[in-house]
Amino acid sequence: MSDSLDAYLILSGILFAIGTFGFLARRNAISMLMSIELMLNAVNLAIIAFGSFIEPLRADGSVIALMVMAVAAAEATVGLAIVMAIYRNRRTPLVDEYDAMRR
Repeated sequence: MSDSLDAYLILSGILFAIGTFGFLARRNAISMLMSIELMLNAVNLAIIAFGSFIEPLRADGSVIALMVMAVAAAEATVGLAIVMAIYRNRRTPLVDEYDAMRR
C-alpha cells in the first residue's frame, strides 16, 4: 500500500483536516500558528507525493516544496513576532482578546 499515491494523499488530507480543525477550534494564537504549519506540511506531503509518482513533476515537486517551506518559515517568524508583541501589551495569548487593539 505504501507504493500508491492514494495512501500519501489520504495521509495528507487527514493531516490537513486535523490542522483545519485545530485552527478553527483553538483560541490560543500559538496553537493556531502550529495548526497552520501542520496544514502547510500536509500540502508539502502532497506535493512531494505527486512529484515522486508523476514523471513530469519529478524535478519541480521538490523545488515547489522548498518554496512552501520557506514561506512557512517566514509565516511562523512573522506570526510569532506579532503574537509576542501583542502578548507584551495584553498579557494573554487568547485571540478573543485581540479584537480591542485600538484601546
